[in-house]
Amino acid sequence: MAAQTFLIELGVEELPPGAIDSLSDALADGIRRGLTQAEVAFGDIRAYATPRRLAVQVAELADKQPDREVERRGPALAAAYKDGQPTKAAEGFARSCGVEVADLIQLETDKGAWLGYREQQQGEPTTRLLPAIVDKAIAALPVPKNMRWGASRIEFSRPVHWLVMLYGSDVVEARTLGLTAGRTTRGHRFHAPEPVELAHADDYLDVLEQAWVLADRERRRERIREQVLAEAEVQEAQAVIDEALLIEVSGLVEWPVALAGSFDERFLEVPAECLISSMKANQKYFHLLDEQGRLRPQFITIANIDSHDPQQVIDGNEKVIRPRLADAAFFYDTDRKQPLSARIPGLASVVFQQQLGTLADKAHRSAAVAAFIAGRIGGDVAQARRAAELAKCDLVTEMVLEFPELQGIMGRYYATHDGEPAEVAQALEEQYLPRFASDEIPACRTGQALALADRLDTLTGIFGIGQRPSGTKDPFALRRAAIGVLNIMIKGELELDLRELLELAAAQHQELPYAEKLVDEVFSYMLDRFRAWGQDEGIPAEVYLAVRARPVTKPLDFARRLRAVHAFSRREEAAALAAANKRVSNILAKHASEAKGAVVADTLLQEPAEHALHEAVASSRESVMPLFAEGRYREALDILAGLRAPVDTFFDDVMVMAEDDAVRRNRLALLAGLQGLFLEVADIALLQQ
Repeated sequence: MAAQTFLIELGVEELPPGAIDSLSDALADGIRRGLTQAEVAFGDIRAYATPRRLAVQVAELADKQPDREVERRGPALAAAYKDGQPTKAAEGFARSCGVEVADLIQLETDKGAWLGYREQQQGEPTTRLLPAIVDKAIAALPVPKNMRWGASRIEFSRPVHWLVMLYGSDVVEARTLGLTAGRTTRGHRFHAPEPVELAHADDYLDVLEQAWVLADRERRRERIREQVLAEAEVQEAQAVIDEALLIEVSGLVEWPVALAGSFDERFLEVPAECLISSMKANQKYFHLLDEQGRLRPQFITIANIDSHDPQQVIDGNEKVIRPRLADAAFFYDTDRKQPLSARIPGLASVVFQQQLGTLADKAHRSAAVAAFIAGRIGGDVAQARRAAELAKCDLVTEMVLEFPELQGIMGRYYATHDGEPAEVAQALEEQYLPRFASDEIPACRTGQALALADRLDTLTGIFGIGQRPSGTKDPFALRRAAIGVLNIMIKGELELDLRELLELAAAQHQELPYAEKLVDEVFSYMLDRFRAWGQDEGIPAEVYLAVRARPVTKPLDFARRLRAVHAFSRREEAAALAAANKRVSNILAKHASEAKGAVVADTLLQEPAEHALHEAVASSRESVMPLFAEGRYREALDILAGLRAPVDTFFDDVMVMAEDDAVRRNRLALLAGLQGLFLEVADIALLQQ
């Protein structure tokens, strides 16, 4: 029998939309692992899913395992025969193999000779292996929460109603989750409720589409995207398609149909973000914008039915969204009845972290750090302090309690309404930037000061109570906080000393159990993030290590060095100079006592190569020191690259460890001066790693 397509479909009651993709992919991965372990050849594996089904299709699945030679080892040869006759041990082994002693063979190993047997083992038919493979794959599914149904003790995410298992056109004899496998599937719950027969595993997608079901997840998503964009064009508007919402909506329908509805224009008096959050979170609607990017009083919903009377479906959705938007308007009006600053006392009752106090404590600590940072970066100290005091106030508003994703955004709206300075209001929203590595940073100085202060407070506090991230555990998102601090300083070109800021932030906390080495630990942890930061910019690890070896405390300076050394490492001269610096480093390490404090004396220079290197180093020093002072490391390294020729000649022509003590120390001093120039940027000897 030739290779055939295998299909399994598990029919269920509506699955949680957020779990569909993970369950579908996990089922496919489990079957892939099972077939691989069974050594059964197969082609492409495709995972399909809708709210009512999980399915996997395996192309070109071999009809059986390959035959293989099996070797069994019996008793040691010395124990198998006595006086030339087989012992009971040999006879017993032969019986277990189903053969005579004469059919056994001798196996030679490094541990001696043994009695053995080789046989050709026939591969199992694939259809006999599939039930166990499927059972194991289903048992390993990451089901969020199991449930039982009826009188059965069987458990799954949702009640299971049918099971399809086909190998080509044949039903696989199997039983799982209390169901016997067959070829009967189900179509759309309303458009095609009758059972549907599958003649062949290859027919799956086509047969279901005829039954009003798009089982291919990607195709269903693209169908929704196309329909939303087309419907928006009809409305002469621009649709905003949030990818997360698209995935969620795709997990709610089997046959998507886009319909446009509207809501009262009076709701547009509420901030657009509130209306959008309400439409997305509660009703899973896509919102529309006009040509100026302003919210239109319209939405697009995705129905799971192709209605003969679509207006009735639209009317129903408009009726449902009206009270939702009215709630948002109520929250907005209620929140504005008191100024944001009136909520400051309420922060004292909201715990930030049990050992680190309340949000009021955090605001007090952050205010001191934000004010200090603002003074250093040319911001307004008073506004930075005010922004820190108000930063978390919107967390206790009705709107943010209902829609947590609006934190910061509502702070900006309410601060503006209260007449707070524009930059203070802007900072309340920008404090959460950047949200991820490639996100934008705060645009205003007050926002930058607040965003830095808030993260530094969290980092020093959580490290200070001994909850440093480990492995995959990072409940306070400290990695993201650290990378956020680095990105703000680098992209904002802020000449800030990270160690100084950590010392200030740590000093705001009281009685931290791990305060002794706190600053060193957090500082090291944050600089370690530069490895990943550099990789995102295509900078290899050895460049990071070369810069990390130097005592750099300003992230902006660290980034400049990284980029400069990376550019230098691609120069033709880099490898030779890195090797030379490594050689110099080894020499100076062995003779540290002689090199320490030594100064090059012109009168002790003997060889022409010594004179040439000394002149080259002196000339380079004069050129690069002003560049180092300005952080123009790339230009400086371009100049130092010119030292390759005199360095190579020096090592070819000069014996560093001369017998004359004075000459030897002079040459060591010359090498120390050479090394010192490069160490102003990085330890380029580490580029050899």
